[in-house]
Amino acid sequence: MKLNLLNKRVLCLMLAYSTIGLGFSNQSFAQVAKTFIVKTDKSIAKVESNMWGVFFEDINFGADGGIYAELIKNRSFEFIKPLMGWSIHRNRQKEGEVLVVNRKEVNEANPRYLQVQRQTDDFELINEGFKGIGVKKGLRYDFSMMYRQPIPGVKMVLLLKAANNKVIAQTTLTPLQTGNNWQKQSASITATETDPKAKFSIIFQGKGNIDLDMISLFPEDTWKNRPQGLRADMVQMLADMKPGFIRFPGGCIVEGTDLANRYQWKNTIGPIESRKMLMNRWNVEFAHRPAPDYYQSFGLGFFEYFQLAEDIGSDALPILNCGMACQFNTGEVAALDELDPYVQDALDLIEFANGDINTKWGKKRAELGHPKPFNLKMLGIGNENWGPQYLERLAIFTKAIKAKYPEIKLINSSGTGPEGDRFELLNTALRTANADFIDEHYYKPADWFLKNAGRYDSYPRNESKVFVGEYAVHADSKIIGSNRNNWESALAAAALMTGLERNADIVQMASYAPLFAHVDAWQWAPDMIWVDNLKVYGTPDYYVQKLFSTNKGTDVVSITNDAKNIIGQDGLYASAVTDKTTNELIIKIANTANQTQTIDLALDGKKKIKSKGFIDELENSNLNQLNSFDAPQAVGPKRIDISLKGKKLNLVLKPYSFNVIRIPFNS
Repeated sequence: MKLNLLNKRVLCLMLAYSTIGLGFSNQSFAQVAKTFIVKTDKSIAKVESNMWGVFFEDINFGADGGIYAELIKNRSFEFIKPLMGWSIHRNRQKEGEVLVVNRKEVNEANPRYLQVQRQTDDFELINEGFKGIGVKKGLRYDFSMMYRQPIPGVKMVLLLKAANNKVIAQTTLTPLQTGNNWQKQSASITATETDPKAKFSIIFQGKGNIDLDMISLFPEDTWKNRPQGLRADMVQMLADMKPGFIRFPGGCIVEGTDLANRYQWKNTIGPIESRKMLMNRWNVEFAHRPAPDYYQSFGLGFFEYFQLAEDIGSDALPILNCGMACQFNTGEVAALDELDPYVQDALDLIEFANGDINTKWGKKRAELGHPKPFNLKMLGIGNENWGPQYLERLAIFTKAIKAKYPEIKLINSSGTGPEGDRFELLNTALRTANADFIDEHYYKPADWFLKNAGRYDSYPRNESKVFVGEYAVHADSKIIGSNRNNWESALAAAALMTGLERNADIVQMASYAPLFAHVDAWQWAPDMIWVDNLKVYGTPDYYVQKLFSTNKGTDVVSITNDAKNIIGQDGLYASAVTDKTTNELIIKIANTANQTQTIDLALDGKKKIKSKGFIDELENSNLNQLNSFDAPQAVGPKRIDISLKGKKLNLVLKPYSFNVIRIPFNS
């Protein structure tokens, strides 16, 4: 059913007058004002400073081809097909002119390289990028390569070509060094036109032999202008949310299809050319969305994740494999007596993040350019794992970590959903063990979110805390791609989030998932932020999440109607907090009904109220409304000034709207 949850008689009337879904155009139903009483003086729960965060996973080309700004696909020839992403154009075929050489015994992390031998004719090596290469007019692009040149004489012409093959950037590079030692050399080119689907090519001229590896191209405008860094517009979208934490690196990629395919953080730090590439498990996950060119280069590795969290003022929340592969794929597990390396990885990660520079892993962090600790506070053990096999392995991790680092809070999985035997087994066992955090995930229809806005009202108040680590409203499965991120889904999420906020003493952290998706390369939808090779936009879900995160407050206060929490009465959902830092009252109200609702807000407390405030309003009369590159804020916040009379405020809430009301106190 749709968002307004009314009785059967009213639903029949609504069907007779329906205009959108189960909404109806006759708005006389809700003209009688309701009185919401807000008790401004009494804090009923503290809001954690990191309550609203983001969940990052390398899915939908979120890292390689996304936030990691590398433009060359398969830069080190390590895909299962070594020349995937590359093509060779020449006038005349010469056998053995170009070879992919494997030196696994010498360099297991990066075994392959390209060998180019004495040419008699020019030939061209072309890279297609990640669904093309996004190029901006006037921007500098920085090329680099690892090479060795046993026989000199090769000259390389570096080109960016538009989709129509027009050259839009060009320079010439002559390798400087000769001999059998690997060297690095760089060059830059500046684009003369903008093209979202360009390609990069190298024309080889002259005679000689050269070996090439780590062929790389980055735009100059990375986040904080860091060489080989992150895509600035995507990071800015996160920074604007002011998330309390970043959960990384996933997700299912933590588990892997089997244990060999699992995420191993130690393989993701250090020199880029020494990071061992891995097939992304989303490469093979969905037959209807094949992604044979989806790999993890780990240019965005654990050091960069920690750095990103620090950059935008978020806590880092890494998730580690617990000795279990994805139970939907292979269900492979490490034997209990062979779990020590997995546990040691967790202990070493904490030392990497927090250790003194005289420790082994603290020294490694310092060598990477960050002598100051990252101040890691929490760690996830396993992702969406379940069953007694998970509990056995979790107990081993917990004992070892708490013995050495008792201050680290541990995130424990409650399985794949918020109910059923699988959930009940884990939830019961974890609460008996006094787990720090129980990680609940739910991908459900809109009506489930509405019905569960009071889910945590009856949870035990003094036991394990809840981390809602993954959630999103999933529309009809017939709707695909970015079309799933409609206003109905975001509004239902907003309604449930008022229940999370009201119970902030229990639900201490929450994050929507997944975060990013490339419009030409997605595997999973819905997603909070959609990108192409040049642009980015936030969905209605993004703006709901942003409004909660930037208006989190410090203390939950009571907001009631007829002495009851506001959980769906006439389609209304509400929560309220005060912010001791800014000295304000912040009220959030979702109107999920297709009718205007009139609210009298009565502020009950000793604190004096200023006469002026404002509302940030999200609304649209069409529940199917989407944002897009062409209309990035079709559903976006609009600010409305308000005036109060004493401690009363009359509100007129538009149909299908989410409203954040900020009212300053007098100091």
